[in-house]
Amino acid sequence: MQQLTAIMIGAGARGAGGYAPYALDYPHELKFVAVAEANPERRAKFAEEHGIPAERSYASWEQLLEQPKLAEIAMICTQDRMHFEPTLKALDKKYHVLLEKPMSPDPKECIEMERAARDNDRLLTICHVLRYTPFWSAIKRVIQEGRIGQIVSIQLNENVGYWHIAHSFVRGNWNNSDTSSPMILAKSCHDMDVLSWLMDEPCVRVSSYGSLMHFHSGNAPEGSTDYCLNGCAVESTCPYSAPRFYLGEGKGWARHFTEDLSRDHIVKGLKETNYGRCVYKSDNNVVDHQVVNMEFANGATAMFSMCGFTRHQERRIQIMGTKGELRGEEGKITIMDFVTHEEHEITIPPQTTGHGGGDSGIVRSFLNEVRGYDGGESLTSASASVRSHLMAFAAEESRLNNGKSIELEDYYKKVTTFV
Repeated sequence: MQQLTAIMIGAGARGAGGYAPYALDYPHELKFVAVAEANPERRAKFAEEHGIPAERSYASWEQLLEQPKLAEIAMICTQDRMHFEPTLKALDKKYHVLLEKPMSPDPKECIEMERAARDNDRLLTICHVLRYTPFWSAIKRVIQEGRIGQIVSIQLNENVGYWHIAHSFVRGNWNNSDTSSPMILAKSCHDMDVLSWLMDEPCVRVSSYGSLMHFHSGNAPEGSTDYCLNGCAVESTCPYSAPRFYLGEGKGWARHFTEDLSRDHIVKGLKETNYGRCVYKSDNNVVDHQVVNMEFANGATAMFSMCGFTRHQERRIQIMGTKGELRGEEGKITIMDFVTHEEHEITIPPQTTGHGGGDSGIVRSFLNEVRGYDGGESLTSASASVRSHLMAFAAEESRLNNGKSIELEDYYKKVTTFV
């Protein structure tokens, strides 16, 4: 099998921890030859793990992409608002690009990236990793086999987890839509994508409600302080205590603010970074719960619900068809036949890689698509992603306008007027 080479732009949690390990597990398939990362510790660690020489380690994507083309592939895993420029530059240099989701918080930039991939005759694949997992692939297969007939309606619940929403969307990098993306895009563009994929019909209209109901100063308990370790009187009884989480079950998540996971370094990070801030006194503005209603071209409907107030981080789906019903929670799928009343259960074995096997699955698929590239599109191509991204953008516009129903065709025309 032909080994492909790649450059990594952004060696954070998703780049270094999500996708790059594939090259360590399957070195005969993939090798990283350069890295661009602003954090010097992360940059050095990535270079050491992948045997990248000092002269191919860069502090910025601009420095890396100034060089002649160094590889077949560019993996771009920077923050949401840092996707557009390096993606266009990499495509112009004829790299095939694997881009972390979301494409961009700006719908016009999403459309421009799609066009740039087409104009440069390169793959631009977006990391909607759910499509590449055994769980979601099995659901798609059941639908395609006709086992539940035509889909009439889908209900999808995304249970974010109380600890995860506090980490990523109250204290973390995705807590403020002005610097990252709205919640429906940052967290739930996965869900918009998988709903679009399973339904396999154009979405024609959406409406949405949601708010930042809990994580704001109005709910700060008496005696709370700006930081959990700054003498907070209620820290020991607060569900969102930063020291309890990062020094306990969430110790691995402390890598977002320290490379050294010793107790002293974690405590130091909790005193000096946003990850130690009170969840009621942060600069967050993204919603902590949201619902989206969707209607598709054939009349089928879907309802999506995202909520941060759950114990576990999981997705649960119910698909109602004309011949049967499917219910799934990650690890198990149950199919119920309307004629025989039989129930068939599909058990998905536990996966050893992130996102239920989706992280390694998308890399494996992308490498095969690059090897056999003939001008076609990947499973989660830019064009497929633009469609589901527009669903998310329209849902956010609806939410901000008291749940007003948004026609997708009209919304697309409005967005593309000046593109």
